[in-house]
Amino acid sequence: MRTSRRPLAVTLGEPGGIGPDVILAAWSERIERALPPFYVIGDAPFLAARAARLGLDVPVVETDADKACELFPDSLPVVPLDLPPIADRPGIADPETAGHVIASIERAVADVTGGVADALVTSPINKKALYDAGFPHPGHTEFLGELAMRAGSRQSFPVMLLAGPDLLVVPVTVHIPLSRVPEALTSELVIDVARIVHKDMIERFRIANPRLALAGLNPHAGEDGALGKEDAAVIAPAVAALRAEGIDARGPLPADTMFHEEARATYDCALAMYHDQALIPAKTLAFHEAVNATLGLPFVRTSPDHGTALEIAGAGTARADSFSAAVRLAAVLADPGLIA
Repeated sequence: MRTSRRPLAVTLGEPGGIGPDVILAAWSERIERALPPFYVIGDAPFLAARAARLGLDVPVVETDADKACELFPDSLPVVPLDLPPIADRPGIADPETAGHVIASIERAVADVTGGVADALVTSPINKKALYDAGFPHPGHTEFLGELAMRAGSRQSFPVMLLAGPDLLVVPVTVHIPLSRVPEALTSELVIDVARIVHKDMIERFRIANPRLALAGLNPHAGEDGALGKEDAAVIAPAVAALRAEGIDARGPLPADTMFHEEARATYDCALAMYHDQALIPAKTLAFHEAVNATLGLPFVRTSPDHGTALEIAGAGTARADSFSAAVRLAAVLADPGLIA
């Protein structure tokens, strides 16, 4: 893979989780995994301590972002934060480190929007630890949307995309209880999400005429109203409106027949109506390689599609596949000239 013009900014994530583990492991295998240069925003001594705990020979170097590409082949560049040091305590999500987690994200967004970095790769966060420290946002994606607005973006509509080798899928509704999905699902929401997906499929994924397949909400896409009204009343009108705009959208389709190999060949991106309807097929097809990418932002953001896994942090058993895939995808999406 050809490297991008600027490095990628990687956030520290939850210090007690496996985010630091997979960053260090990925850098150790940077040549085999064909990783472009990146730097981590966080605490260099902490990362060095975690590397020693894991038995990884990773020279951690505190530096400025503009030297990251030069240093990356021989060391892991770390851009420091002006905050107290972090103790290496794997398995413990401590609200005391929330300031590091939040500041790392804020700095990374500033670097990307300021032209210092080509794209942003976020490490997993522990929401409870952040909530206990007063973090007001529902999650990572919503915080990034606000930071984009702070950076001057006139409009920010973050949309979650799960990207694997064989499937691109978007949940229209995300982190809400299943019981609230029918009331949250509106034709306007479906249209707004589909427009963002269509736009980024063209601009980021370079698919000239993206084909969107929209899943039904109910079993068998409602079966003509016998199994629910939302498919005919909400999703079908949205599809009709999208087609009238020139977007190649079809549905609502029965979700149980949308994700086998022959069906996937008929579309470029699937839109599911709720979280698990999207994430179950995505993780079944590519549990270790799936990447969480955020569409609808003025910058590229990807993330490994797994959590903090506190129970295995520091044990040396965390796999770096998804993080590595997130780094490679971020570089490709940020630079149309990259060749994977």
